[in-house]
Amino acid sequence: MELIGSVFGSAAGYLLPFLFVLTVVVFFHELGHFLVARWCGVRVLAFSVGFGPELFGRNDRKGTRWKVCAIPLGGYVKFAGDENEASAPDTAALARMSEEERAGAFQTKSVGRRAAIVAAGPIANFILSIVIFALLFSVLGRSEISPRVDQVQAESAAQEAGILPGDLIVAIGGEPIETFSELQRAVSVSADIPLQLAIDRSGQLIDVTVTPKRREITDRFGNVQKVGLLGISRSAKPEDIVKRQFGPVEAVEEAVKETWFVVARTGGYVAGIFAGRESVDQLGGPIRVAQISGQVATLGFAALLNLTAILSISIGLLNLLPIPMLDGGHLLFYAAEAVRGKPLSERAQEYGFRLGIAIVLFLMVFATWNDVLHLSAL
Repeated sequence: MELIGSVFGSAAGYLLPFLFVLTVVVFFHELGHFLVARWCGVRVLAFSVGFGPELFGRNDRKGTRWKVCAIPLGGYVKFAGDENEASAPDTAALARMSEEERAGAFQTKSVGRRAAIVAAGPIANFILSIVIFALLFSVLGRSEISPRVDQVQAESAAQEAGILPGDLIVAIGGEPIETFSELQRAVSVSADIPLQLAIDRSGQLIDVTVTPKRREITDRFGNVQKVGLLGISRSAKPEDIVKRQFGPVEAVEEAVKETWFVVARTGGYVAGIFAGRESVDQLGGPIRVAQISGQVATLGFAALLNLTAILSISIGLLNLLPIPMLDGGHLLFYAAEAVRGKPLSERAQEYGFRLGIAIVLFLMVFATWNDVLHLSAL
């Protein structure tokens, strides 16, 4: 009985934070679609968090069915005129509609309005991340450590470049930096890429070229990441550490910067995969997300909110990929329609959706397989 209780408790420790994070991200994504659709005069048939059998729900005064379904791996908003949850057009249903009903159908709206409705989902994800980051910055503030070098590891990239203890790194690639965190971020995404550093050494400004070495690091939970490292440690002197508090405007500004960093880092990683610089073994699926959610939850609610913001950005970017069935695929179809002056043929759209389903299924299987390999290596 103790073993069963331990296993159940461990599963709940992962499952509950995972459901919280995913539900919040999915809800706001679909809420973006929903609000803009209502604003554009589209009749919304269903708003669902999750797929599969309905667990519970209710109808609002405009006839939309709000529901929670059994499989919590996504969600959807279904519009009048849609054949399925992927918003494939139902030509037969459209033909049977009265003029009044057709006026509320998604497919009868202008290409600009349809594009706005589709783009609203990923945009809502980015807005959610900015709101969360701004909340965390305004409430908790942030400890900022000067980018001063304390120690240099032997045979490291920093030692090979001639960086010395006491050096203050003031710029990277001509861009000024003020914190050790900014230095870490720039270095971590620049493995095997030369960086130009401006260093203040006892009041004298010198330029140094250093190439971060790709290394595996293990966090406190045993997760392994491959990042660029210089091989230096930060200063722990009190004069190099400042607790910074943010007003509302400053918090939003920092939140936008934080969101853009995650977008740029994710885009750089994907580009690195195609360029052969990054490994696909870092890609994770729902199992990895559940595991990380449970781990981060042990650090507190603020850490879980931070993870929610990062995952929201990832979901927004994923949905913007030009793959039919995803939001980016729909936007690709609408771009073609805007150029041609008419929609793609039903046959072309059908083939596109089939291809999209195949790609999405492949990505899900691949990510899940990576998750299994990751768990087996722990």
